[in-house]
Amino acid sequence: MSGFVSFVSSGPGDPELLTLKAADRLARADVVLFDDLSSGPILGHARAGAELIAVGKRAGRPSPKQDHVSRLLVDHAKTGQRVVRLKSGDSGLFGRLEEELVALHEAGIEHEIIPGVPSACAAAAAAGLPLTRRLTARRVQFVTGADVTGDLPETLTWAALADPGATTVVFMGKRTFPKLAADLIAHGLAPDTPALLAEAVGHPEQSLHRSSVAALAAELAEARSDKPALILYGPLYDPEAAR
Repeated sequence: MSGFVSFVSSGPGDPELLTLKAADRLARADVVLFDDLSSGPILGHARAGAELIAVGKRAGRPSPKQDHVSRLLVDHAKTGQRVVRLKSGDSGLFGRLEEELVALHEAGIEHEIIPGVPSACAAAAAAGLPLTRRLTARRVQFVTGADVTGDLPETLTWAALADPGATTVVFMGKRTFPKLAADLIAHGLAPDTPALLAEAVGHPEQSLHRSSVAALAAELAEARSDKPALILYGPLYDPEAAR
């Protein structure tokens, strides 16, 4: 007997940003495998008696290996259980979704993917700014600031990342942003390009810090918190300047 796996995207952490479908799957799950950033109030939507298993990965902390997480999904589903794999933001964005999908395909287990509010969109909303701007920010690009080693990826497209007409969102990039910023400036991005550091988006300890690419890089080179964060830069709308 085979169960069913729902990949549920929890949004950035605010339980009010859960979709109705996400809340429904949590309420009916027998087992919930959850990431660190999906814990807390989000798990309050799980039904009483559901087995809750923490499988989150955080940089610099002991974390379960990906093959172990995939095996847990397969093993629980094979017993006929309804399994929720709870991921923060949208599960399709830097969420190791593909590895888990491959494991389910190979095991012949049916599944679904439920989208969620991406943390980038939640950060922009919290800061009161749009990700695109007519004639000014023609496109949005998401990039990871760390490869599997934790360092800045070597295969970055600098012409795109230094494009002054794009809003760029950097995931997992606080540690590497000083190096990234130096390379961006070397490839033509203005040092005073607006930047936003959004930490713990959707959580009570959320903080938003407006700066510039050069200034933020200098600040992060000196000190940084251990809060999860996004960095946005580009022709960002400034609500204060518009008043």
